[in-house]
Amino acid sequence: MAVRFSELLLREQRITPAQLEVALGHQRASGGRLGATLVRLGLLSDEDVALVLSRQYGVPAVQLSDLEIDPAVIRLIPVEAAVKHEVVPVARQGATLTLAMTDPANVGALDDIAFITGLHVEPVVASDAALQQAIGKYYRHAVPGAVRARPVTQPRPRGPAGTSETADLEVVDDVETVVSEEKSEEENDGTEDGGEPTVIQLVNALMLSAIQRGASDIHVEPYEKDVRVRYRVDGVLRPVPAPPLKYRDAITSRIKILAHLDIAEKRLPQDGRIKARFNDRGRTRDVDFRVSCLPTLFGEKVVLRLLDPETLRLDLTALGFETLALERFQRAIRRPWGLVLVTGPTGSGKTSTLYSALAHINQPGVNVLTVEDPVEFNLPGINQVQVRDQIGLTFAAALRAFLRQDPNVILVGEIRDAETASIAVKAALTGHLVLSTLHANDAATTVNRLVNMGVEPYLVAGSVNVLCAQRLVRRVCKSCKTARQVPAETLVQIGFREDETAGLRTVVGRGCQHCGGTGYRGRIGVFEVMEMSESLRDLVRSNAPVPEIRKQAAAEGMPSLRESGRQKLRDGVTTIEEVMRETV
Repeated sequence: MAVRFSELLLREQRITPAQLEVALGHQRASGGRLGATLVRLGLLSDEDVALVLSRQYGVPAVQLSDLEIDPAVIRLIPVEAAVKHEVVPVARQGATLTLAMTDPANVGALDDIAFITGLHVEPVVASDAALQQAIGKYYRHAVPGAVRARPVTQPRPRGPAGTSETADLEVVDDVETVVSEEKSEEENDGTEDGGEPTVIQLVNALMLSAIQRGASDIHVEPYEKDVRVRYRVDGVLRPVPAPPLKYRDAITSRIKILAHLDIAEKRLPQDGRIKARFNDRGRTRDVDFRVSCLPTLFGEKVVLRLLDPETLRLDLTALGFETLALERFQRAIRRPWGLVLVTGPTGSGKTSTLYSALAHINQPGVNVLTVEDPVEFNLPGINQVQVRDQIGLTFAAALRAFLRQDPNVILVGEIRDAETASIAVKAALTGHLVLSTLHANDAATTVNRLVNMGVEPYLVAGSVNVLCAQRLVRRVCKSCKTARQVPAETLVQIGFREDETAGLRTVVGRGCQHCGGTGYRGRIGVFEVMEMSESLRDLVRSNAPVPEIRKQAAAEGMPSLRESGRQKLRDGVTTIEEVMRETV
């Protein structure tokens, strides 16, 4: 067992017991390490502290002020790791990295640096003051003596496509701040030997480019001989130029560090979150990235979901509802009680519809509670709860607690199981308006899903106000939109009457710089809104088959998803290919 630093000082008679008491008093008052406190009080020199630490841990001491460290060695360790662990790389020989640190017994720090660099790490010891000065010197903007919230300037990254970005990205968390901006003339160019970008630059560029392209997700996929990077833009994955294979693991580690994940754990899935600040032409926006890591054969696949509050349109009239569908949906959410269900596959815009509904009904006199997994956007004036399954805070547990919180409106992020479904239905029947989502193909099928989850048909009939199924189709780019003539048989195939086909002209995007050559920019919803009439309630109570419920809803004027898509074609909003892809 190593001798304590204070005991070693006394044993070697470098300080007296009285001086130690004085130093310990200052340390308790101002914090920091004992060695740094002794140096500040003038009782020891940096060299003395390093020599004692060397004997304490049995590793060589180094005087950082006497060294001039190669910039290529410094770039082996990202600034956030150097600041977090209070370390400075000193030299590299082959596969061995010499690392200066105050506490060589910190196995966690040694493991992290070994993982980040892929090198064998040999620690040497230096005083705390010398390390802080070295971090300030070699990492430029790191403030000596301050371990947290240190800004580090990197050159403006170039986007994955090789074009220079025109905005700044600041990744903000409780450990470090990374800012992309123009470099000053005296600064290092921030690139690896041979002009290649650093890992920090690559990750910043990936995130910044995704924000500027309006992507909803970033996919980083490792393979044996390459790395694939794709952005999901308007619901479709698009590949972008990938980084070199040698950065495969380093990019994953960088993202995991920013998301406060365990970089040493590569066998299990992990989830985290990154908060970034996007500065575009002097206007600042905060964007959250929800991070998911999944172990695969050749490394970890990382998906970052972009949660940009400015892309959230809390306006029901702008989502794409047809007039009759919008009237029915608004009528349902204005009722004081009942169940409103929005259905559709993942990524179909269900959350946006529910958030827009909450914004429509949220008033100072209304108590609104939500339970979500995860909470994607913060809504002012609404009490939002994050599901935490590991401690027992499930959808069902939160719902039970909500009923004791005097709610008017309850939003359940998703009905996943029989218990949640049962509590939601009972809450709707006892005077609360309950909004939620469910995975179902269309509105009529939702009834069958609830019954299969164990909810009695008579409870479904009595509680549901409206069932809304939706999909998202891509909008034709307004900058390159042009009319096109479509064969009549194609129009008939998707449901148009023959008498409609004669004068009907659809649109298509030619592709331009505004839409990245795709012909599409943005998305709009197609909706199927089934309001529960008395005749439909009777069919549900009698456990009628889904086709019969669907037929009755159509007879009462419910446009199907395909019919909503056809209206978008008449309005010149989307293309036939999009309607056929998303509706049946």
